[in-house]
Amino acid sequence: MFNVSFPGLGLEFTINRVAFSIGGFNIYWYAICIASGVILALLYAYFNAKRFSVDLDKLINCFIVGMITAILGARLYYVAFKWDYFSQNPSDILNIRDGGIAIYGAIIGALLGGLTVAKIQKMKLLPVLDLAMICFLIGQAVGRWGNFMNQEAYGVETDSLFRMVSEGTHGVAVHPCFLYESVWCALGVLVLHIFSKKWQKYFGQVSLLYMVWYGLERTFVEDLRTDSLYLPFMIGDYQPRVSQVLSLVLVVVCIVLLIIFRNKNDHIKEKSVCGG
Repeated sequence: MFNVSFPGLGLEFTINRVAFSIGGFNIYWYAICIASGVILALLYAYFNAKRFSVDLDKLINCFIVGMITAILGARLYYVAFKWDYFSQNPSDILNIRDGGIAIYGAIIGALLGGLTVAKIQKMKLLPVLDLAMICFLIGQAVGRWGNFMNQEAYGVETDSLFRMVSEGTHGVAVHPCFLYESVWCALGVLVLHIFSKKWQKYFGQVSLLYMVWYGLERTFVEDLRTDSLYLPFMIGDYQPRVSQVLSLVLVVVCIVLLIIFRNKNDHIKEKSVCGG
């Protein structure tokens, strides 16, 4: 049970990690938030698959496998960067009920599993990828509220308007990083949805924009968090955060690719006009 307040906004809540119990087995709000995000993402895919030229029946197969590999990827990614602990406590590797999953691992796992199934089904991968990226944002926007229910994934001490205080933050006013990411991802859904309907020029463009959009937010917000995974080396007195470095690399690489593909697309159009 947590008594949570946002003093700057004048809001107070009492929350419980456990939503309900079935036969003594606790169902946590975290799981419900994740499941809700998946359901909403699946609904979006259902209503937009045709627009992306994606076969819905085949997409559902990708979705099912992708969810399984996303869970595996999220856990393996976390374990890999916490190996000092898990190498000494191997029995805890499969114990995800106590936390320990990483969003980038989930994305990598979902892509590996989902796109493998898409390839086996002879689907065009880039349209599937574009649709999946918007679905990822939906899942992230909703799923991050599971962090709120657990009072985790928050940031350093702050006196900002959006500061949050609870027993989970040890009575200290902190950045609600989950809130920043949820709002940014929800806004990203709107932006990429409109873009895909009005301005998309080629399949794969939405995927690149997703990585720029999410990477930008994570580059800055990760620097606020107190529970980051770190790379196993130092740069001077600074130990790089895994997600921050990965985000920054993705942003730079994907911006470069967007510029290259735009110039290539414009060049093709120019040749077509001149030749016509």
